[in-house]
Amino acid sequence: MPRRSGAETQALLLETAKELLLERGVANGVAHIRLQEVVRRTGLTTGAAYRLWADQEDFHRDLAATVVRWRQDAPVDSTEEAVGALLEAESSLDEVIRIASARHVETFTAATAGRSRSSRLFLLALAVRATAQACDGLRDASRDRHAESVAEFMAFYQRVIDRFGYRLRRPYTLEQFAEAMAALGEGFGLHALEGLEHPDVIIGDDDEAAAGTWTLFGICVRGLVGEFLIMKDPAGPEPDAADSDPAGSAGDQDQDQEKTVFTRTTAQ
Repeated sequence: MPRRSGAETQALLLETAKELLLERGVANGVAHIRLQEVVRRTGLTTGAAYRLWADQEDFHRDLAATVVRWRQDAPVDSTEEAVGALLEAESSLDEVIRIASARHVETFTAATAGRSRSSRLFLLALAVRATAQACDGLRDASRDRHAESVAEFMAFYQRVIDRFGYRLRRPYTLEQFAEAMAALGEGFGLHALEGLEHPDVIIGDDDEAAAGTWTLFGICVRGLVGEFLIMKDPAGPEPDAADSDPAGSAGDQDQDQEKTVFTRTTAQ
C-alpha cells in the first residue's frame, strides 16, 4: 500500500473522529473524542498523529471546525422534497408552510431517535456551532456554514414567493427574511438538543387560525410570513424595497392586503 501523505493522514483521522462523534453525540463540545482513540481505530501510530497536531487541544480545534462544515446534503433539500409536489399542484401557501415546517421538526425527532444520519449531522453541527465564540477558526467555519445555508434557502423562498404571487413588504429584504427563518429553525433545534419535546397545535374549523394540525414551529413561520410578505398588486408596478418609503401612501393598501397574506384557497 502506498504511503499516505500528511494531508491524507489528517483527513483519515478527522473522518474517523467525526464518525466517533456521530456515534456518541456532543458532550462538552468535542473534548470527549480523544486523539489516541481515533489513532487506534484507524490503525495508525501516535507519532503520525502528533506530527499533524501539537496536542489534544489543537486536534479538537480542527475537529470542531470540520464538524461544522460536515453535511450529508444541503439543508434545503429535505424541505424541497417535502413540498415539491405541493408547489406543482393546486395547494395553498398555508399548506406548504404547514408541511415544510413539519418536515423540519421531523429532522429533530429523527436525529434524537438515531434514525437519520443526515438529521444527526444537522444537530451535531448546530451543537458545535453554539460554542463558536471561543475559537476564531470555529467561528469562521460557522459563519461560512450559515451563509451557505441562508443563500440556499433564499433561492427556495424566492420560488415560493413567486409561485403564490407575493412580494416582500417594504422595507424588508429576502436576506432578512431568511435570517429570521434560520434563527427560528435553529432555535427549535437547540430545544431538541436539550431534550425538549416539540409541541403540536391542533386548530379546528371554528378557531381563529388556519385549521389543521400544526407544529409550533409552523405557527411561528406563519407569523413571520405574515410580517414579511404581502400579495402583489396586479394593477401596479413592482415596488423598489430600497427606494420606497414604508410609511408612505401605500401603507393603507398594505394594511388592507394583510388579511390576504394567507388564503385557504389556491393562490393565483
